[in-house]
Amino acid sequence: MSVLITVDQLNARRLAGTRTVLLDVRWALGDPHGHEHYVAGHIPGSVFVDLDTELASHGLPADGRHPLPAEADFAAAVRRWGINSGDTVVIYDDAGAAAAARAWWLLRHGGLTEVHLLDGGLGAWRAANLPLTEGEETAEPGDAVVHFGALQTIDADEAATWAGILLDARAGQRYRGEVEPMDPRAGHIPGALSAPTSENLVDGHFCSPEQLRARFAALGVMEGTAVGVYCGSGVTAAHQIAALEIAGFTAALYPGSWSAWSNQPQRPVATGPSSGRGENGDRVEA
Repeated sequence: MSVLITVDQLNARRLAGTRTVLLDVRWALGDPHGHEHYVAGHIPGSVFVDLDTELASHGLPADGRHPLPAEADFAAAVRRWGINSGDTVVIYDDAGAAAAARAWWLLRHGGLTEVHLLDGGLGAWRAANLPLTEGEETAEPGDAVVHFGALQTIDADEAATWAGILLDARAGQRYRGEVEPMDPRAGHIPGALSAPTSENLVDGHFCSPEQLRARFAALGVMEGTAVGVYCGSGVTAAHQIAALEIAGFTAALYPGSWSAWSNQPQRPVATGPSSGRGENGDRVEA
């Protein structure tokens, strides 16, 4: 299953009339106007997906800022987006797939297989001078069945004792604890390695499988390595999991991520540069 689909491949499907469900996940941290951006111009046939209400639930601070939605709620959203069993789904945003990857991960977690990220997103579509349309689009309700569990998740206790490699997908300054614009404590989970998602991309496109494989190998990831990933609230961590899959690796998501961890006072916090591994293979702080 290919994680990515190119603009040329998507446009060829459009011109051939091949059924494709298009999801527009226009969301970025600090920008609450995703729906307005969608209405102003989107790939023809796209349905808008609201990350805050359809790709997340809401709970206590200790649950994090974007807990996973309830299975039944997500299943209803999937059918509302018009997805039928066996459909090919293509997801995009205008932020390097940082938000689109959350929908990709959830659909895969729900058991759907033909799910792809549009490489380069809306920017690549615009750069190819392909058409956009304005306004709101809706779909005929679909019949897809969703059951969570196809992808691995871990909780805070498992992240704390993770025997493999735990990757922190946030920007380096947040990992090091130099700044923390969103959550109550600054720093990272002790033993986690800094691996910002921005390094998965070149000019808005995912790096090649070979480049991504080299990147993760430098962090100690190899075939058979148990990899866990977290970020601020479990959104961009899905981007990291997509990049790992492109590179040929699988990884578990810690959905609560730093927003959950930092709201649990009993959890330890580390600051400073990236941690490494001791002689016995255990994670240690630099």
